[in-house]
Amino acid sequence: MERIIANELLSIGAVFLRPEQPFTWASGIKSPIYCDNRLTLSYPETRTKVENGLAELVKAYYPECEMLMGTSTAGIAHAAITASILGLPMGYVRGGAKDHGRANRIEGRMDPGTKVVVVEDLISTGGSCIEVVDALREEGATVLGIVSIFTYGMKKGLERIAAAGTVNHSLSNLDVLVEVAVEKGFIAPEWKGRILAFRDNPSDESWING
Repeated sequence: MERIIANELLSIGAVFLRPEQPFTWASGIKSPIYCDNRLTLSYPETRTKVENGLAELVKAYYPECEMLMGTSTAGIAHAAITASILGLPMGYVRGGAKDHGRANRIEGRMDPGTKVVVVEDLISTGGSCIEVVDALREEGATVLGIVSIFTYGMKKGLERIAAAGTVNHSLSNLDVLVEVAVEKGFIAPEWKGRILAFRDNPSDESWING
């Protein structure tokens, strides 16, 4: 599954590998990769593999799950489709409470004690996802864990998720993706180590010049 999803993401251009012209993140960190999993929604065959894969992760790792909660905004559609496959209730968590109406942050009916799995599209440093976990717990949810389409596997993200007392299971990851990218000719073989070096130490730009 990891290789299948990695190949799909590369084939539809959801993952951009540009080590020779790095992207600059909002934090100022230069990165050889940019991942836009929203594009999977526009490709029915890829979308089907992704949503069925997420459903299988939920069944395998969280069989007692009672509800899926998407992260806003990227995880909402994936949570909705996966919940439909599983026949489960679904909701989502806003980035902040509404400033009108009932001032909800959590959308959907979720009773205290509900066993919830969070659906995320991408795990990098893990900050936004942990905010969602915390918001759900504040409203009384029992958060079983997280499922996501892709993870960079960054140390900071892994540590944050562990510190929050939860766990993430992804369909694919950076290690597998760069292997497939080399095999398929998306990047030159010598860039594999440099991209993984970025992942292991994002603030060190020595990977750019090898």
